[in-house]
Order: sequence, then C-alpha cells, then structure tokens
Amino acid sequence: MGRETKEARLQRIHSDAIAEFDTIQSTMKDERQQCLEDRRFYSIAGAQWEGNLSEQYANRPRFEVNKVALSVMRIISEYRNNRVTVDFIPKDGSTNVKLADTCDELYRADEQDSQADEAYDNAFEEAVGGGFGAWRLSNQYEDEGDPENEKQRIVFQPIFDADTSVFFDLNAKRQDKKDAECCFVLISMTRAAYMATFNDDPASWPKTIQFVQFDWVTPDVVYLAEYYEKEQVSETLRIFRSLDGEETKYTEADFEDDPDLEQMLLSTGSVEVRQRKIKRQRVHKYLMNGQRVLEDYGLIAGSEIPIIPVYGKRWFIDNIERCQGHVRLAKDAQRLKNMQLTKLGEISAYSTVQKPIFTPEQVAGHEVLWAEDNVKRYPYLLVNPVTNADGGEQPMGALDYTRAPEIPPAMAALLQITETDMQEILGNQQQAEIMQPNMSGKAVELIQNKLDMQTFIYLSNFAKAVKRCGEVWLSMAREIYVEPNRKMKAIQTTGEPRTVELARPMVNKETGAIETDNDIADAKFDVAVDVGPSTTSRRASVVRAITGMMQITQDPETIQILGSMAMMNMEGEGLSEMQQYFRKKLLKLGVLEPNEEEAAAMAEELQAMQDQPDPQKELSDALAMEAKAKASLAMANSEKSLAQAEESRANTIVKLTGIGMDEDAAASPSAPPPRDEKAELELEAMRLENRMRKNKVDATDTQIEQLKAERMTNDTMVQASQAMQQAVIGLSESVSVIGNAVGQMSEAVGQFAAVSSDNTDKAIAALSKPKRVVREKGRITKIETDT
Repeated sequence: MGRETKEARLQRIHSDAIAEFDTIQSTMKDERQQCLEDRRFYSIAGAQWEGNLSEQYANRPRFEVNKVALSVMRIISEYRNNRVTVDFIPKDGSTNVKLADTCDELYRADEQDSQADEAYDNAFEEAVGGGFGAWRLSNQYEDEGDPENEKQRIVFQPIFDADTSVFFDLNAKRQDKKDAECCFVLISMTRAAYMATFNDDPASWPKTIQFVQFDWVTPDVVYLAEYYEKEQVSETLRIFRSLDGEETKYTEADFEDDPDLEQMLLSTGSVEVRQRKIKRQRVHKYLMNGQRVLEDYGLIAGSEIPIIPVYGKRWFIDNIERCQGHVRLAKDAQRLKNMQLTKLGEISAYSTVQKPIFTPEQVAGHEVLWAEDNVKRYPYLLVNPVTNADGGEQPMGALDYTRAPEIPPAMAALLQITETDMQEILGNQQQAEIMQPNMSGKAVELIQNKLDMQTFIYLSNFAKAVKRCGEVWLSMAREIYVEPNRKMKAIQTTGEPRTVELARPMVNKETGAIETDNDIADAKFDVAVDVGPSTTSRRASVVRAITGMMQITQDPETIQILGSMAMMNMEGEGLSEMQQYFRKKLLKLGVLEPNEEEAAAMAEELQAMQDQPDPQKELSDALAMEAKAKASLAMANSEKSLAQAEESRANTIVKLTGIGMDEDAAASPSAPPPRDEKAELELEAMRLENRMRKNKVDATDTQIEQLKAERMTNDTMVQASQAMQQAVIGLSESVSVIGNAVGQMSEAVGQFAAVSSDNTDKAIAALSKPKRVVREKGRITKIETDT
C-alpha cells in the first residue's frame, strides 16, 4: 500500500470532520436552538410572539412590554462595573514574581491593543441572554504591512452567535473545555466575498440551527468551519551534561532555531549523555467548506485549543450538556403578560359611552347627524316619530343602550400574579430604587448584597472562562514572545504603559552568573482571577476609605502618607504627572515597592547624592579659604610696604652716589667720573629684589581675585543652604575674629612701613646737608657732613 498523498489525507480529514460535526450538532441541536430563541426573545422587537402563539393572535394587536430585556441589561451593566482580571502566580508561590508581573502587564497590553472588551462583552451578553457565548485567541503579525517584521502578538477576537457556531466534541465534560480533543467554529461570509476570496463555487457547511421566523429578509451567506484538532507530536529530547555536571535538555526545535547550538555545546565541554522520546500536545487548524479543506494552517501557537467558552448556567443531564441564561424561565411569564396587555388594549379600545339603539325608521334622514355627533358635539339630536298600527305618529325614545365591556375579575388577579412571578424570576431590581436617604448603611448593604447574589453566578462562570483564557494565552506567549531583546508595550496596574525588554541577558548580583531576564519561554504559572469593581469604581472606593481614615488619625506622617495615596487613586484629566510625583514621594518614604525602572533611578540618585560634596564641608572650606585670602592680602601689603622702603633706600644711595660724583667732577673737571662698583652692584641687587617682590605682589593679587570669585560662589551656596543657618552663624563669628586679627596684622605692617619711611626720610635729610670730601693721595677716603 502506497503512502497517502496530501490531497487524500485532507479529504479524509474533511470526511471525518463532517461526520463528527453531524453527530455533535444533532445531539446539541435542541439545547442550542433554545439558546438562540432566548436571545431573540429579549433582544429583537416582536420576537416574543414567535412560534404558535403568533397564529392564535393573527389579525389582532400584539403588544409587547419587554421587562426581560431590562433585567438582562442590569446584569450586563453589573458585569461591566465588575471586570474580571487575570493574575499569573508562580507555582511555588515565591520565585519568578517579577516574571509573573511582566506576564500580567503583557496580557493587559494585548487586551488593550486588540480591544478585548468587545470579545468579553459579546460573550458575556450571549451567555446571560441565551446561555452560551465564546471568544477566540489568535496570533497576528505586529505590522502586517512590513514584510521584514515577523514579530507577532496575541489578539482577542469575538465569536458572534456562539450558540449556533461553536461546538466541542461530546467527550469534553469540563466547563472550560480543557479536555476537548476537537472544536468547530462556524464563520459566515457573503457569497460574493467567498467567491472573491477563494475563486470557487461556494458549498456551505451544513448548519441546521437557525430561527428566522420573524425576520423578513436574511442575508445570503456561506458558512465555513474552522476545525481545531489536538495532535500528539513525538519529539526527541537530547540531554547534555556540562563540565560542572549540570544537565540541560534541548529539543529538535532548539537546534533548528540555532544551527550553531550543538557546536557551541561541544566546544564548551558539554557532552550528550542520552536521548529521550517524548510526546507533546499540539493543535492543528483547518479551514473547510461543505466539500473540501480550503486551507491547512498547520500547527498553531500553543498547546491548547484557543476557543474560550462561557456559560450562563450549565448542567450535564442524561449525558447531554444543557445550559440556559437569564431569559428562559421568564419567557412564559412575559408571554402571559403580553397576552393580558393585548386583551386589555382590545377592551379599552371599545367605546366607554352608552349609545342609544333605534329602529331604522327613527333615524332615517338623520344618519349623518348622529354619526358626526362624537366630533361636532351638536347641542341636540333628532329622531323620527314612529307610526303606530292606527296610522298615527307616536313619539318614542331609544329602545335600549349599549354597555361598556367589563374587565373579568380573573384577569385582574392574573395580572397581579404575573407581575409578582416576573419579579421573583428576574430579580426585584426595584429594591435598589426604594432606598431612602435616611436608611441605615447596614440596610443598604443588605439590599445591595441581595441584588449582587442574583447576578453572581454569571460573574462566577465568566471568571472560569477568563481563567481558561489566561492559561491559553500563556501557552501561546511561550512560543510567540521569544525574540531576544524584543521591546514590547506593557500596561501596569495603574494603567500607565511601560516598555519591557524580553529575554535580556543580565548578571545575577548574588551569584555572578549570566541569566536571562523576562524569558517568557520559561513562564510556567498558575492563573488566578479577581472579580470585583472596575478600576474606576475601585479607585473611588479607595479614595473614600482613605479620606475616612485621615479623620481618625493624628500622626502627621500617617496623614501625609494617606493623602499621597488618595492623590494617586484620584480619577481625572491631567493628573498623571501629579500622581507620579506622589508615587515618588511614597517610594522615598518606603511605603511602596519600586519597580525595576524606579529602583534603577533611585540607585542613580543615591550615587549622585554620595558624589555631591557635603554643603557643610564646602562652607567650612570656603570660610577657611576666605581667611587664607585675607591673610595673603595682609602679607602682600606687608611685602609691598617693605618693597617701598627698599625703593626709598635705593633712591638714597643713588642720591649719595650722585653727590660724590658731582664733587669729583668739580675737583677735576677733565678727569672721568670715578665708578663705585660696589654701590652699583648693591643697587642692581636691590632692583632685582624689588622686581621679584613686585612679581610676587602681582601673583598674590591674582590669587586674591580668584579667591574673591570663589568667595562669591560660596556665598551663593551659603544663601541657598537654609538648613545650615545655625552653622553659618557660628562660622561667621569665627570669620569675624579672623578678620579682626587680619586687620590688626595689616595695621602693624602699616606702622612698620611708616617707621621705615620716616627713617629713610631722616637719612635723606642727613645726606642732603653740606658735605666735605676728604682725600688722601688723590683718592676719596670719606665724606664728612658740615655741622
């Protein structure tokens, strides 16, 4: 026997699928038909008269007061105010908490991007109205228009008319259908769209569950079937042992994704120790029409069938899955009420005015007058006399009068009973409207709890569906979100978006080993769900609770924390920046745990604070530099005074030398002036010393200017440091003492300079007196002053 061709295999799969679907639909037809009728009953105007009842009321008014729809809308509104959310929890309860939080944020981002609320709301409304709803998960390319971008995201899609289009195999007994082996999802296309897509003569999938009695026109559509089938795929698991004895398992897909993986393992000393055959559960997807398989999608992402069922109420009776919503038990009472109202309408349509009954002879010629009386209100009406047996005219009034119809006593009692029955079946939502302003809080709470209990079963069953959705999403994410260093949008619990980098290598600070951060491929978590008020309602409730707590506490720090928490939970436009400020404030107080980005920012801020100089130390250094500058200034002034004294001394020597030379010239006019080499050397030395002192003074002036600039900067720092005022006052007193000391030093130097100047003046005055040159053997031996 030859190997089966692809066409033959697909035809066999199609035949098996048709047979399987026929069995499922035949078994579930009555139940699903009732689900469809229930949804039509409350949502389509006139549908409450569908069926045999419409034949009995043919050519009669058929009034409809739809109280069932109001009750269903109340349950739907209650759900939308109490959204169900997914929470991924580590299996051991402690490890991988950060990765679990990342999965929560990615899940919320996928919900937001694919408008999952539409899928949730449609499924919940169909479950409440008819008893069964569903939605699907699928993976799509992140950017369909970019051929280079092969990154995918998980999307949530609604399934409409799920009670007539979603069927699981009959062996699936669990409510979440986790044990299902196959699933059919019927989708509709217009005939023109089908021919344009597949270029084929349409052959519709055999769908028999439908109800169109009250619809005058229905679209011409072709039904296709998405067929999901679980398969057991065999794989070879290869185990490698590294040099440190640690064993690591790799699948064939790992080596296909990374051709260099095996060579890398061998080069690092890893040795393949054994192989193991394993079976993995995968899901195969097909698209079929009534004749053939249109498309084979192959194995899809994840190991679970991505169809999420939702039930209103569900039972298994006689090995048949039965379900219903909020409408079915109220249909008879609603029909009976409609019939009674119709009858009352007919009765009230009859005239309530008693009309006289005449013979034709009495109104002959006056018919128009009597006919128009209801409109024109004539002041009187005319009748003809009646001729008696003798031929004479005899006046006669009306023979009798018509009587208004009376409401049967049984109908009045039945109206009251019907109204009570509907309230008991649908739930008396009017109880919430009778609450008075002065009613106690306990009474209000009891009424609210009673109303909540009427809808809790629907929210509880929907929570089971959401939990299953989280499990399916996680199985898909482990295969889709695997690109290293891929940056994705994530939504935090506060609703603020942030960026998450997947499979990012990082160093473990404790062990020093290289680890992978945000590795979704290793995400194995339990899924929990939370049923409660919506985010807006929860935040408003939190604000009310916090403001109440602020009234009973006296601790300023506690009041500050509570106030910050209240500001963070406020709803309104333009509050995001303010809420970020208060979040940072609570982080610094240690009230909140920082996330990864906030922890990194806080570490950088702490490092910057450590690197920043201590303001107190800066102030002390500045004051010390100021004192040093003043001392340097005083020394410079002293040097300057000494230099001026030396300059006076030099001038004195120059004058003395000039006097001697003048006298020598007078004694021997023709002889050249004698040179006093010793005086010239002393003079030159004094000039060099004066230049050095002058340079030193100039350098000191430059340093003083720099110190003055630094002083101005430090003064600014001093003014900005309000917290250091007391220290500044103490240090200012020290500066004052130092300034006084410097002033005294400057005064002493000035006095020294003045004394030196006086001595120099006295020396010059002494030298200026008449002098007598004493010579011995033609050489000047001394100069004497005349007294």
